[in-house]
Amino acid sequence: MPSAEGNLTWLPLADRADLVAPPVAAAAHLVPGARVAEIDPHLADTATFCETYDVAPDASANCVVVAGRRGDEVTYAAVMVLATDRADINKVVRKELGVRKVSFADQEDAETRTGMIQGGITPIGLPEDWLILVDDGVVAAGPVVVGGGVRGAKVLVEGSALASLPGARVLPLALPRA
Repeated sequence: MPSAEGNLTWLPLADRADLVAPPVAAAAHLVPGARVAEIDPHLADTATFCETYDVAPDASANCVVVAGRRGDEVTYAAVMVLATDRADINKVVRKELGVRKVSFADQEDAETRTGMIQGGITPIGLPEDWLILVDDGVVAAGPVVVGGGVRGAKVLVEGSALASLPGARVLPLALPRA
């Protein structure tokens, strides 16, 4: 039966910070007890990752970068939901950011601003002035797998630890499941 740990070998993040992106390594102290596992970077996409490594999709959390606009001002934020859910970007996220228009950030822009690779972006180590909007389902999930800032590593952390990151706000972000 799939679990959060799956069939991966998890090591303390503090001991193997070399596996993650530099901003994630620098922020590792913010998520005590976090563990890291090396994976095949070609298998990093959520569905493939979960299937290959026997990780439950409801124990995997996705992080997307959004850009909200109000006039000439652009606000960047991270949005976290479980892999089984979709975030309500157009209503809840837009309102929370106080912007008129919100969209997914361009890949190159997101990578440049985060210092992380698309498909591995994680809330751990994001710029300090960013909001991190965390779905309450992620917080309630217990241990969850998130990106390591690179496609070749994943981080296992308590969902509640993500709520304590600088700039984090917990709210109901997931759209109702069909």
